[in-house]
Amino acid sequence: MPKTSFTREEIQSFAQLSPFELKDKFIQIATAVQADEPGQKDTTARAMLNAGRGNPNWIATGPREAFYALGYFALEESRRVWTADNLGGMPEKKDIAVRFDSWARRHPELPGVELLEKCVNYAVDRFGFDRDGFVHELTDAITGDNYPVPDRMLVHIEQVVHGYIADEMFDKNPPAGGYSLFATEGGTAAMCYIFDSLMKNGILHKGDRIALMTPVFTPYIEIPELDTFEFDVVNVQASNFAETGVREWRYPEQEIAKLADPSVKMVCLVNPSNPPSLALSDRVANQIKDIVATSNPNLLIVTDDVYGTFVPGFRSIAAELPRNTLLVYSYSKHYGCTGWRLGVIGLHDDNVIDEMIANFPAEQKDRLAKRYGTLSLHPEEIRFIDRLVADSRSVALNHTAGLSLPQQVMMGLFSLFDMQEEGQAYKEKIRQIVHRRLDLLLEGAQMKISDDDKRAGYYIELDLLAEAERVHGKDFADFLEKNYEPVDALFRLAEQTSVVLLNGGGFDGPQWSVRVSLANLDDLDYLKIGHHLRAIFEQYAEEWHQTKA
Repeated sequence: MPKTSFTREEIQSFAQLSPFELKDKFIQIATAVQADEPGQKDTTARAMLNAGRGNPNWIATGPREAFYALGYFALEESRRVWTADNLGGMPEKKDIAVRFDSWARRHPELPGVELLEKCVNYAVDRFGFDRDGFVHELTDAITGDNYPVPDRMLVHIEQVVHGYIADEMFDKNPPAGGYSLFATEGGTAAMCYIFDSLMKNGILHKGDRIALMTPVFTPYIEIPELDTFEFDVVNVQASNFAETGVREWRYPEQEIAKLADPSVKMVCLVNPSNPPSLALSDRVANQIKDIVATSNPNLLIVTDDVYGTFVPGFRSIAAELPRNTLLVYSYSKHYGCTGWRLGVIGLHDDNVIDEMIANFPAEQKDRLAKRYGTLSLHPEEIRFIDRLVADSRSVALNHTAGLSLPQQVMMGLFSLFDMQEEGQAYKEKIRQIVHRRLDLLLEGAQMKISDDDKRAGYYIELDLLAEAERVHGKDFADFLEKNYEPVDALFRLAEQTSVVLLNGGGFDGPQWSVRVSLANLDDLDYLKIGHHLRAIFEQYAEEWHQTKA
């Protein structure tokens, strides 16, 4: 089937949409039913392969079993306090650990009990918890019978998650000093809270200059354009090539040097990147460290490290520049729990944001004292991490702020699972899954990517124009640019093969690039997608040859 039924003008109009909105159009095309004859029953010609969104098709079962087992214990504790048909009481703290141990011995057949015991014992040993205090926090929290107190994060769960961040984001070598965490409704809420509170506290102002390390997850592109912010955005572009037609997706030194301008107040990055899926190189991390040490000491860094667990030995830039960095992490991709909405913001206790607020002029301090004055007799002493919590509930509802307690328990059990041998084995399995799928995709597409030991492999971004030059030379690449819209290939894929991919240009990547999620389809589906990509390529080559005949 040649070309696509859509005109170039129609494709141009659709290309203005966000990639995730354009995806819906591709899904509509890919799932369109066709009738062979009038009055005949509609049938779909083929199954759709939607590699557009990054929701993984795996889940971590062990920690979920532990969570459900804990729920049974919590109900037994509730009925122990007060039993009247479907009515129970609040779990009691005194001697609850002894009762937990007894309950676990009586229910060895219950899935998850063994892992739950291991997690509790490990947490008590590693973090020095009072056993009654920790078991009661878990039991009461999974019951969900109280407001979150503290509202920022439960005391024991915060320490557990802190340990997880130290292990997985800091490669078991965290920076000196304390870190405070705020549990949020996924990484999405974390992003919104950070942008909002930086504005509310006068750290950023409408129209300020910020930098984005691109390609990048689209909300980081779209939020700064909102009328609330209207930031002046500087793109720091990953534009290096390993060889002709093969992108490295790495940042040239001159691009990172843009951050040395003190007018750049903040830089946002996803690390490992989305879509290229590469962890930041040591060279770039060191260059940013030098910039902060010399020309731009107050540069704020927002690092979104959700894919860090997919790279062996991953180390967040928050470990290298703790004073300047707000760390965002989400459990969604690693554990297959996007629906749980589990995220966290981390901020070092010694940070430039609190320092900047402390150094504000009197007029600005008075304004903030009025904003947060209902929370404390000394509002000037409220740290930025706690202002994030208050702002998340418009300050007035601060007393009801915080992530739901059952969600926090799940976050804690995911973290403790990771600290067990089973959790480390699980981590290795999911790393193997995405890399196996990447190999199959490339086998089918016959495309070449750069070798990189910091590749997460959760996504891959393929530059079709660069591939055109690699395979057939610059004349072919010029022909494509002149005669087709950059998203033309995605329309062809959806219409001809029912394959849905996202346009890399929507992530501020090269206009002719495409993003493939390697997380949400069966392994052999990626071989099929690769074949379909290659077939589309061959169509273009045939059309090119026809123009020369």
